[in-house]
Amino acid sequence: QVQLVESGGGLVEAGGSLRLSCVASGSILSINAMGWYRQAPGNQRELVATITSGGSTNYADSVKGRFTISRDNAKNAVYLQMNSLKPEDTAVYYCNAAVSQIAGIPIRITDYWGQGTQVTVSS
Repeated sequence: QVQLVESGGGLVEAGGSLRLSCVASGSILSINAMGWYRQAPGNQRELVATITSGGSTNYADSVKGRFTISRDNAKNAVYLQMNSLKPEDTAVYYCNAAVSQIAGIPIRITDYWGQGTQVTVSS
C-alpha cells in the first residue's frame, strides 16, 4: 500500500555533493516524521537525519553542518542535500517514513522503508 522510492545516489569524489530524493506513494497518506538512515558494510543501520511534518530537524553529529534534510508535505517527499562528502559517508542510504494514516483511515504509526540507494565517496 505504501512504497518509498529513492533516487540520487552515486559515486562522487571527496568534497563533492549529492542530493537524495525519496517519494512516498500509495493511498492518501498522512506521514509524521520522515528521515534518512545509512548502513555501511559490516555496520548497523544508523540515523542520518529526520524531519517532522512541522519541519523540526535532527541530525547525527557526524553530518551536522554538511547535510540538510528537507521535505515537501504536499508531495510526500523528503530530500537530503549532502555537501562536503567524506569517504566515511559511503553507505547505502535508506529513506524512512512514519505513516499514521492511509486512505484517510488512522493506523498505528508504522515505519516504511525504501529499497536503499548507494552513495560512494572516493578519496
